[in-house]
Amino acid sequence: MISPTPRAVFLMLLGAPLMLAIALMAPALWIVSAGWIVGIGALILLDTMTGASLRAYEVETGPPALLYVGGSDPLPVVLGFSDGALPRRVQVQLETNDILEDIPAKGLRGWEGRERPYEFTLVPRRRGTAKLVRLWSRWNGPLGLVQKRHIAQLDHEIVVTPNIRWVKDEAIRLFSRDAAFGIKTQIERGDGSEFDALREFTSGMDRRAIDWKHSARHRSLLAKEFRTERNHNIVFAFDTGRLMSEQLGGVPKIDRAINAGLLLSFVSLRQGDRAMFYGFDSRPGLTTGFLSGPRGFPKVQSMAANLDYSTEETNYTLALSTLASRLERRSLIIIFSDFVDTISAELMLENVKRLTDRHLVLFATFEDEALSGMVDAPPETTEDVTRAVIADGMLAERDVVMRRLQRMGVQVIETRPESFGAALISRYLQIKQRDML
Repeated sequence: MISPTPRAVFLMLLGAPLMLAIALMAPALWIVSAGWIVGIGALILLDTMTGASLRAYEVETGPPALLYVGGSDPLPVVLGFSDGALPRRVQVQLETNDILEDIPAKGLRGWEGRERPYEFTLVPRRRGTAKLVRLWSRWNGPLGLVQKRHIAQLDHEIVVTPNIRWVKDEAIRLFSRDAAFGIKTQIERGDGSEFDALREFTSGMDRRAIDWKHSARHRSLLAKEFRTERNHNIVFAFDTGRLMSEQLGGVPKIDRAINAGLLLSFVSLRQGDRAMFYGFDSRPGLTTGFLSGPRGFPKVQSMAANLDYSTEETNYTLALSTLASRLERRSLIIIFSDFVDTISAELMLENVKRLTDRHLVLFATFEDEALSGMVDAPPETTEDVTRAVIADGMLAERDVVMRRLQRMGVQVIETRPESFGAALISRYLQIKQRDML
């Protein structure tokens, strides 16, 4: 696609006063004005012919197979130009759907032969299917009289999933197969309840682990070794309603919760426990059933990508009662949710209380950094003071709800997004060590 530039239009219009003057003063010289138009037209044609044309777009390694929420991936592109005068500057822009953040147009300079490599950065806003629609480029001819434009249809689709890359990196850093409770089997009280073996008592061991009956039989002091129980049910219950779909640091809360849940599921599956994902908003949604073993993690990962965003209010009564009816044995239920005040949390508290009669419940949420920022902000104006007072009142109500949960026997995690996964892992290991299940 070729079009005249503002410079060409200006030169054409520059001949208008000349044409008017000739028409008024020397009509016989009208051929001069026609020559001006022809001359400018010839320059435009020359600019079109001598300027380089785009030979091809090449996506060097192809679009990435997956994109991860909260991460970014490069899309390398090479622009190749055919014979002709290379432009001083090429402007490129990648058109995508609303799953990806907008990519501004970029002016490129410099050449490698007759090619110009460039990397777009793909940053997903949320989970879903990202689409690379078109690749736009435009450049001017050597004289700056014409603008050439090229539109390449891409029509690539990329699945955006929870940030598994971060999960695996964190799991390697925080957890290894032999590091959860020490390399050697521990026999300290609370580290396990399943009998593992007998060994000769040595100095430094807990005397309460001595098995007096077997010691008398073998005429030497023997102590019991215990190991942590396995095969526990871990339920990850994700609230996908309106509050959890809001942004927190540029990433929806639900995506941050899913990342932390995947991290803990990776660890718990390797520990020998069984994991289940459950989503709900105004009604029960996705449920995976219980999966076990490290090979179950890819299934958990693919199912977690189907936890959709919702604008509806959460119905805790229906969601948690449905979940309770599906559980046949005592489980650790981790509820990822949020609330605004004590009124909106009342139904949640009532239904969580029913779960605690049979199950161990862990309520995981994020600190409200916006309210904390208002409280801690310097009071420079009366509006700042008003905001700080209101925010402080809302934080006080939030603390009331947290204390009520703790009095009901619910484990509570409320922390910043960057330490959410580590806090969840730490609490899980504490529960396992204390044999609370």
